[in-house]
Amino acid sequence: MSGIAVLKGGRSLERQVSLRSGARVEDALERLGHEPVGIDVGADVIERLRSAAPDVAFVALHGEDGEDGTIQELLEVLGIPHTGSGVLACLRSWDKVLTKHLLEEAGLPTPEFFAFSEAAFEELGAGTALPAIEERLSFPIVVKPATAGSALGVKFARSATDVPAALVAAFSYADRVVLERYVRGRDLAVSILDGPDGATALPIVEAVPRDEDFYDFEARYEIGRTDFVCPAELPPGVTERAQAVALESHSLLGLSGFARVDLMLEEASGDLFLLEANVTPGLTETSLVPQAAEAEGIGLDELIGRIVEEALRSGAVGAAR
Repeated sequence: MSGIAVLKGGRSLERQVSLRSGARVEDALERLGHEPVGIDVGADVIERLRSAAPDVAFVALHGEDGEDGTIQELLEVLGIPHTGSGVLACLRSWDKVLTKHLLEEAGLPTPEFFAFSEAAFEELGAGTALPAIEERLSFPIVVKPATAGSALGVKFARSATDVPAALVAAFSYADRVVLERYVRGRDLAVSILDGPDGATALPIVEAVPRDEDFYDFEARYEIGRTDFVCPAELPPGVTERAQAVALESHSLLGLSGFARVDLMLEEASGDLFLLEANVTPGLTETSLVPQAAEAEGIGLDELIGRIVEEALRSGAVGAAR
């Protein structure tokens, strides 16, 4: 039995999702015989962590602070082992631009893209380059914040007239945006679980929005908006390819503990494209990691237990810095 601080909530726009994830984690830990202490992360988080003196911290904090390496840095300062990836891996994954450049450099497939800061549009006239960018990427294109999770601020631009509003939406979540070639096809998620023998890819989850052709925040988290198929029914060899490329990106980015890698299977070519990696994937009723684990025969309680065991085993402090 261990004392476990469950870090949740916080100040990001993903607060409500994080609270739901944290509540499920706490319930599972109680059933496993642990002593969870829920901490809604705020200005008193260090004081509360010192008071609780946990054996390990379970990071269920999504978005800013939870996935950008901030809380991981604080935990390492305090010498508290934690679930999930270390500071450097969080930094690599939180910034979609950095992630995509690393993938490109390693020869891993990711959709062609361009990224600009808000200052570039305001002070360097980047807006005048939009026609050239749009010609290079061709419509439709995806416009999204460089640093945000849960599909927040992601917009689908079908024509040039849609781009300005999409940029405004993306800039409301971050000061840098990514304009990315849209890959028409199937939306796949590969969940990865670390253990004593290394990283293992779980069965693939396919997200199929019922009424939209684009998987946005609402489709992801509102029950009934999206159908999930797990294991995904894919052509021969595709499952193995998707899991292999996801594991490659997991290693490249230095992820650990548990993570999720999102991909697209292009309809026309059959090629796979990596979109992003998530260091603190959701654990809500509609989240993909628990669905993948269930398909592998791993129930929620066992999943949470294995994540905690891995954090305790590895010591997590300083991992992947």
